[in-house]
Amino acid sequence: MAKNKLLFKNVRLVSPGKNITPPQDILIESGKIAAIGQDISDDSAELINLQNAHVSIGWMDVGVYVCDPGYEHREDMISAMNAAAAGGFTAIASMPNTKPAIHSKSEIAYLRNKSAGGPVAVHPLGAISHDCAGKDLAELYDMHTAGAVAFTDGSQSVQDGGLVLRALEYSKAFKGLIINRPHDKSVAQGGQMHEGVVSTSLGLKGIPALAEHLVVQRDLSLLEYAGTGARLHIHLISSAGSVGLIRAAKAKGLPVTASVAIANLCLTDSDMAMEEGASPFDSNLKVMPPLRTASDREALIAGVLDGTIDFVSTNHSPWDEEAKKLEFPYADFGMNGLETAFSFYRMYLHDRIPLNRWVDAVAVQPRKVLGIPVPAIAAGSQANLTFFDPELEWTFSASSMQSKSHNSPMLGKLLKGKVLRVIL
Repeated sequence: MAKNKLLFKNVRLVSPGKNITPPQDILIESGKIAAIGQDISDDSAELINLQNAHVSIGWMDVGVYVCDPGYEHREDMISAMNAAAAGGFTAIASMPNTKPAIHSKSEIAYLRNKSAGGPVAVHPLGAISHDCAGKDLAELYDMHTAGAVAFTDGSQSVQDGGLVLRALEYSKAFKGLIINRPHDKSVAQGGQMHEGVVSTSLGLKGIPALAEHLVVQRDLSLLEYAGTGARLHIHLISSAGSVGLIRAAKAKGLPVTASVAIANLCLTDSDMAMEEGASPFDSNLKVMPPLRTASDREALIAGVLDGTIDFVSTNHSPWDEEAKKLEFPYADFGMNGLETAFSFYRMYLHDRIPLNRWVDAVAVQPRKVLGIPVPAIAAGSQANLTFFDPELEWTFSASSMQSKSHNSPMLGKLLKGKVLRVIL
């Protein structure tokens, strides 16, 4: 029989804006943090000594494609929660692109009931439009009262500016948050990757950064027009131009927030070039938004550091083999990201973004943007914790994956930085 007390020895606490602490002990009893300090002793507790362990409040990922209901062959609620826990996340906000779409209170109730009691808290994102089709406004208030934490059409960027404006104005009555991914389909039509030197060398039609900038500027103008009470989140920006537009909007006082995918912080279109060490035509690097240039990557990192970009997302988009093991132009956009996000950070960003800012960007800010209470590491608080080792090396193998889909460019590679366990 499992003990109701856990004693973690010699862990270092990582908190935003603070130095990493010397090794301390954490005693958890009946799901609550009973004590924090050095040399805690309790013979009735299960002793857990995780070498080189660091701990922070549990991480949260916004925009996970759970695929349940309707596309359970790609991912289902159980596999998504297990993958999230393996990646260090104790909470996720799920996208509405399912079948049926999450566009009414019935589907919100389905997600809440199916995820209840799981290893990860699941917060549903309701659709802006019926069936995520970008035409008719969905029942936002009904979904809000049923438990939707924000509204988005997910992978379907809303092309109709009038619909975005109506959503912003309607949601003001209950302080709802509208989330849109900036992508002008008419400008990017047929594009396969970032438009530039690499796309030209590979003979692939490009997706210009302009396709993103146009929607960012449009949505910011709509937010300003909607006036007091409207709230907008621009999800997954990928270009220097978008960072500049959002930075200027925040300086004006507009209530806008933004996020970036971990892949866009770490990789560029050069990782797909016809060069030694690159992976041309690797469909696992075909993502939306696309990997852009080194200068775009630098602007995104700067945006995370100065707060222009509020949080980091894994952009977890699971696909089965039939959708990804194809010639590049025919493969679907998307990367499996939940289980390797911390390794991406550790291998590509550890010398650019401090560890305490990483925790802020994946644990604190996502909850603040969505209006979800931020956990605390303090005696008497409910245990909501992520334990991780920044130095541990490990191989990401198909046999160890918790996700149903294996569309990851990290598969089979030796990685650095590993999540050890989560406590919720």
